[in-house]
Amino acid sequence: MEIIKKEHDEEVTMSIVGRLDTNSAPTLTKELEESLVDGVEVFVLDMSECDYVASSGLRAILSAQKKMNSLHGKMIVRNVIGDVMEVFEMTGFADILTFE
Repeated sequence: MEIIKKEHDEEVTMSIVGRLDTNSAPTLTKELEESLVDGVEVFVLDMSECDYVASSGLRAILSAQKKMNSLHGKMIVRNVIGDVMEVFEMTGFADILTFE
């Protein structure tokens, strides 16, 4: 997995390339902890190039949502492919995340 991060004013965008699984989720979690700090109002998670999400990846995404809630910010998940969206729907994540 590769993470491409862009910061602009109060917005942070992370693009996930590859699989978000047990091996790569800790890397995402660490990057989220370092990037989602006071002053960030919008976090965008671009998943256009993410083709697989395991339960550990779901935990990392949930922690990002909780962090943005604590910052009184907004998290947006964009460009989710069909197979990954099925995982979000089956796990109930589709009901708690904001998708575009």
